[in-house]
Amino acid sequence: MKMIQNFEVQGGPAFGRQNLPKLRASMASIGLDGFLIPHEDEYQNEYLPDCNERLMWATGFTGSAGAAIVMKDKAAMFVDGRYVIQVRSQVDETLFAYERVEDKGITTWLKENVSKGDKIGYDPRLHSPSALKALRSAIELAGGALVSVEKNPIDEAWDNRPSEPVTPVTIQPVELAGESHESKRRRIGKNIAAKNAGAALITAPASIAWLLNIRGGDVMCTPLPLSTAIIKSDGHVDLFIKPEKITDEVRTHLGNAVTIHSEDALSTNLDALKGKKVMADPATSSAWYFDTLEKAGANIIRAQDPIALPKARKNDAEIAGTTEAHKRDGAVITQFLHWLDTEAQSGKYDEIQAAQVLEKLRHETGVLKDLSFETISGAGSNGALCHYRVSEATVNKLSNGDLYLVDSGGQYADGTTDITRTVPIGTPSDDMKRMFTLVLKGHIALAEVRFPKGTTGSNLDALARMHLWAQGFDYDHGTGHGVGVFLGVHEGPQRISKAPNNVALEAGMIVSNEPGFYEDGEYGIRIENLQYVTEATDIPGGERPMHGFECLTLAPLHTGLISKELLTDEEINWVNTYQARVLKEIGPLVDGDVKAWLVEACLPI
Repeated sequence: MKMIQNFEVQGGPAFGRQNLPKLRASMASIGLDGFLIPHEDEYQNEYLPDCNERLMWATGFTGSAGAAIVMKDKAAMFVDGRYVIQVRSQVDETLFAYERVEDKGITTWLKENVSKGDKIGYDPRLHSPSALKALRSAIELAGGALVSVEKNPIDEAWDNRPSEPVTPVTIQPVELAGESHESKRRRIGKNIAAKNAGAALITAPASIAWLLNIRGGDVMCTPLPLSTAIIKSDGHVDLFIKPEKITDEVRTHLGNAVTIHSEDALSTNLDALKGKKVMADPATSSAWYFDTLEKAGANIIRAQDPIALPKARKNDAEIAGTTEAHKRDGAVITQFLHWLDTEAQSGKYDEIQAAQVLEKLRHETGVLKDLSFETISGAGSNGALCHYRVSEATVNKLSNGDLYLVDSGGQYADGTTDITRTVPIGTPSDDMKRMFTLVLKGHIALAEVRFPKGTTGSNLDALARMHLWAQGFDYDHGTGHGVGVFLGVHEGPQRISKAPNNVALEAGMIVSNEPGFYEDGEYGIRIENLQYVTEATDIPGGERPMHGFECLTLAPLHTGLISKELLTDEEINWVNTYQARVLKEIGPLVDGDVKAWLVEACLPI
């Protein structure tokens, strides 16, 4: 059996020490005084192929979000609240100043550190137009100039850069997709025509995968075929992809209305859009696409990717498939929780071994395609790092008196899972139980809410935080993200967070419900289930239909962490009802000691 997750340290301070001089030499060769390095690649993916890990190459930082600025004589690394501890372990502080995105921010740093006449370079394929507007303004206020580069100086300086991935494309069966790609193309084409456009440029590989009912393996944890597409208002698609990824079976599946081109034909095809109205999404398409379309003389309509919302609204077949995937995964998690509550209590195991046990159980289903993200396996103080990445350099034992936080998920052909559970090793303290219960109260509030049409995730976010806020606590991450079906575990455009979001929650959308609490240096708590938005229904005596959430995730909560006296009768009823549902639906999928343990774990509190 091949283990998917690699626990060796990737990145680290040596990367910056080795590569920063190479980058500065490459910058100097093209007359740059500074260079902007975002985490994003040409496809704006969360997970990047090794060949596009430019930020890690330059700094050693491996987080999923961040940016760096390298000048001739100074450099800065920018991260958000999730990564303030990780960045200190991976990025050499003698080379890079640590900056918080929420505090000083990149634009403020540029205003303070760019000198008159400085030329600050950027790769137009890696930045959105809106981000560049703010960066340009800051640099020009300081007297500098923002300069587009044709060749990225990192790529020029990167010795033995990994090759671009070439993984065969596969077909997502229509019985799982719930709609043929012919139907999808016609539907999206009509939406494009309704915007008075003749075509839409699609640069998000997940949108292309959904549209054409295909999947791939070019990046870890997400079954994506790296590609770009132009869909016309008549439903015809020009697909730009390495031809060697397309098998004869896939060519037959795509049919005559999908024309396959090599990637280097994209510029020519964009030039051919001269005089035409073309939709392009500034949130997902980089500045290079807009620059190229403008030079070609196209009439650009800046609008959301026309596939984003249809993809987010899961149809009946997708909901049915992901429901089965969650039951299957729930049985795996239940086996793992039994192991945590029995053998792992010995103190012999560490975070890596625990993550390996969980991955092995998922493999044993026989249908696991990949992890949906790298397992967050954090014991004690490491659990307090909300996006901790376990490695051989940082691993903790699961020791008596610790809380253990495990956030994990699987990719299956019928669904994508994401679940977090927090369990005690030994006897939890009263403080741990209090904080777990406050987090649970927020989770229940978000699970039980009913809301009218037009409600956004931003409108609901405070429900998950209110019990923590009442006691003077909070957490520095969003409460919920969208999730795909055998696609990205983090999917938009919907989300639940403090950050403003104008996308209403609609029937079929899947979101996570994951409030948390993190005691720095001590422990972390998070409770995460996935849930989908139900159709709006009338409430007796009410004046308008209301949406709600249906829970997908099925695995027991650790009731030994609950302080019952802090719960209302309604909250106690929610816990008991949820646990009873877990026993009913997961019980038949496990047996022996695990089944007996599950019966005990799901007893009413």
